[in-house]
Amino acid sequence: MNFLRTSLVIASCTFTALATAQDEPSPERSMLRVNVTSQAYNFGLPWQKQNPGTRRGLGALIPGNRVLVTAEMAQDATYVELEAAATGRKLTARIEAVDYELNLATVVPATETGDFFAGMVPLAIDNAIKPKATLEVWQFEANGAPVTSPIELSRVDLGAYFLEDQFFLIFQANGAVQYRAGTFTLPVVRDGKLAGMLLRYNSRDQVADILPPSVISRFLDDAALPPYEGTPNFGAKLTATLDPQLRSLLKLKDVEGGMMVTGVTPGFSADKAGIREGDVILSINGLPIDSRGYYKDPEFGLLGAGHLLRGGAKVGEDVKLKVARDGAVSEISCKLLRRNPEDYLIDPYMFGRGPRFLILGGLLFQELTQNFLQLAGREWRDRAPFRLVYAQSNQDEFLKEGRRKLVFLSGVLPAPGLIGYERLRNLIVTSVNGKPINDIKDLAEALKSPTDGIHRIEFSDFPKVIFVDAAQADQDNREFVPARYRIRELQRID
Repeated sequence: MNFLRTSLVIASCTFTALATAQDEPSPERSMLRVNVTSQAYNFGLPWQKQNPGTRRGLGALIPGNRVLVTAEMAQDATYVELEAAATGRKLTARIEAVDYELNLATVVPATETGDFFAGMVPLAIDNAIKPKATLEVWQFEANGAPVTSPIELSRVDLGAYFLEDQFFLIFQANGAVQYRAGTFTLPVVRDGKLAGMLLRYNSRDQVADILPPSVISRFLDDAALPPYEGTPNFGAKLTATLDPQLRSLLKLKDVEGGMMVTGVTPGFSADKAGIREGDVILSINGLPIDSRGYYKDPEFGLLGAGHLLRGGAKVGEDVKLKVARDGAVSEISCKLLRRNPEDYLIDPYMFGRGPRFLILGGLLFQELTQNFLQLAGREWRDRAPFRLVYAQSNQDEFLKEGRRKLVFLSGVLPAPGLIGYERLRNLIVTSVNGKPINDIKDLAEALKSPTDGIHRIEFSDFPKVIFVDAAQADQDNREFVPARYRIRELQRID
């Protein structure tokens, strides 16, 4: 009898331990492979798309049968599927929400799931991570066997995620990580909770850049309450005030720290709050800003002040700014607004949508995008056409002129009506037929009104003006351009 009782107790304990183990997160139960087919637009030939490509990464399973990946993984996706690493079973999926600035996306099933998620355990988010914490990078071998790599969180700073000129909170950790079957996305875990997403890894220095859990939580909370808002934009350029002569000029003799405003974007947060060029921001929400542009974060130490105006703030939030202007210090309340990519004079990124363009008898006009400039390569700021790079760096000048977008002649498709114009390219359009051109729709409208059958097209640089026979351009658009260059779509203006 005692033996039977003991056996039952042992069996009960064994069953309980087994059940508990099955409920605990692990790579094979909390992580899925994500396979993506993508096809981006061709920004040099805007009527075309590039050749399709594929990506394969690892996603973290989160509640609701959703899988978290990076936006870099999801960009320009045309087909998505989930794959169980151990069995190879696959499930058609779709992108649910994506934020290219925060470099995060969620993937959800696109069809009935059946028992695909049976036995899977979603990961909760760990928002209590401190420096020196020990983390694990999860991945799979090619055969589906799980692999974990321990790393130690060593530093917190602001850094780039995926897009240029977009800086958010970033964790840096030290440790050896050997990439296996995942390339674009690797979940980072602590004690069975999601502690971040690995963005990149420097094998020489053994330093991993990790997208932190606070940013993941922010993204998921925002995505749960549509419409998705994203991160706010202050709408001003700031620079350090270390130079004593500059501080004297700004009348900061009796004031410590601060960052000077060197430019204000019309119509956005700083402009609407009354911030001006030459103002010096001394504190944000009571946190002093030093002359290098840092503040002391109560959790992570010194961080760039930009965190208080973007990643650490929400759209619609009011921030309190202490501002020095002409020797006087005052407080200004600034409501942080969202600046979508299409709100910029030059779109900073375009995924899943093509550039707007118009062809006139072989003249190829486009709205300038950063994607077009990046056709010059990684060092595009030095290699792309100077006048276009200048415009990208000084967009506020054009916005003050009333421009909504920057229309330019990107090139010429040789055609009968354009003899002598074949070498024209990368010229900013100022007016057509006497009408100012502030976006591609203005161009389309202006081309309806030639003078005496002639289009007069003016540029900001040499040759300043060209003339195009309207009837010949229309004929070339109907007959020559589609046949010679196999172009089915002569414009995309919406």
